[in-house]
Amino acid sequence: MNGTHANLDAPRGRNRLAEVFVVALRLGLTSFGGPIAHVGYFRQEYVARREWLDERTLAGLVALCHFLPGPTSSQLGFAIGILRAGIPGGIAAFAGFTLPSAVVMAALGFGLDAFGEFIHAGLIDGLKAVAAAVLVVALLGMTKQLAPDWLRASVACASFFASLVLPQPFGIVAIFAVAAVFGMLTMRQSEDRAPNIARQVKVSNTAAIVALIVFIVLVVGGLIAAAVTQSQMLDYLAGYVRSGVLVFGGGHVVLGLLNDVVVPQGWVSQQEFLAGYGAAQALPGPLFTFAAYLGAVADTHLSGWIGAVTALAAIFVPSLLLVVVLLPRWHRVSSNARAASALMGINASVVGFLAAAMYEHVWLEGLRSISDAAIAVVAFALLAVVGLPPWLVVMLGGVAGYTIGLL
Repeated sequence: MNGTHANLDAPRGRNRLAEVFVVALRLGLTSFGGPIAHVGYFRQEYVARREWLDERTLAGLVALCHFLPGPTSSQLGFAIGILRAGIPGGIAAFAGFTLPSAVVMAALGFGLDAFGEFIHAGLIDGLKAVAAAVLVVALLGMTKQLAPDWLRASVACASFFASLVLPQPFGIVAIFAVAAVFGMLTMRQSEDRAPNIARQVKVSNTAAIVALIVFIVLVVGGLIAAAVTQSQMLDYLAGYVRSGVLVFGGGHVVLGLLNDVVVPQGWVSQQEFLAGYGAAQALPGPLFTFAAYLGAVADTHLSGWIGAVTALAAIFVPSLLLVVVLLPRWHRVSSNARAASALMGINASVVGFLAAAMYEHVWLEGLRSISDAAIAVVAFALLAVVGLPPWLVVMLGGVAGYTIGLL
């Protein structure tokens, strides 16, 4: 893999859809550590191992998904699935990545909280340590491709420090905007520009327009209908939609919004809410699947499996529709010379932003002891030197953390 070409070979049709689903399912089972760490897992699987896309395309998608509200890693996986196999591929990628944690969270909502007895703190520490190692590997690879010279390395460093200082999540929008202007003024795209793989799997204008209409109906229409009818049920569903489309900054940010939706109205008790949140920390995949738990336990006419599925759809679908609307436009912009220069600046800033996020949310929060650091170092060696697949390193790290926790 030279970092400039994506692997666009067969399989085709249903086989390609099945492949997209299976790969995403494995990521959904092994991607611990939250949305920032998920980028590392995605990069390892989709760029380094399978060569479905290149470093620049991944960085551009990361930037796009950080500009959009909603579950960043779910949107990123959905976008990668679209590039691989069209909108059906996006749906397959989203389903595979989301199903494992969604099913477990829904099951917990049915009262199967006995699983909590098997979740040892050491296991969680081991998984967090592996997530840190995965992200370091990803950052090294992305730095080599996206910040290879002093100018782009300077942008990455400036973005790193700015990300630590500026209030988030809106600070990242300012960082990307400044990096885009700087890149447009100072950088020129080289001749080895990454191929626009979106040309191979297009999202039609009709599909984008339909997605925009459905988005407006769900978000604006739903909020208006809830306000006009004073229906508690519509207000309940509109709360999930609102939480999904108004949040920037990842899964933990949405928890406050969801708490305001279900707890004050008495649909979910504070104790139930906190219990579900605690269980969600031990699961891979997107934290937004916490909505499945809330939908299952909520004291409404929609509960059980119906409530879980409805809550998941309400919180995820609007943000995925935004990807369908904007993804084709992003690739058109990227083919413009001035826009390509701007994207060079943005891509370099992505490296700095991810480094800052890793430092704050993965290293400081995930590595709290010498044993955690040791697991992270060994996991890094297994990934970068030995070349073991991430899912196996995740398993080994979990076992190591659990064993150390028992000693």
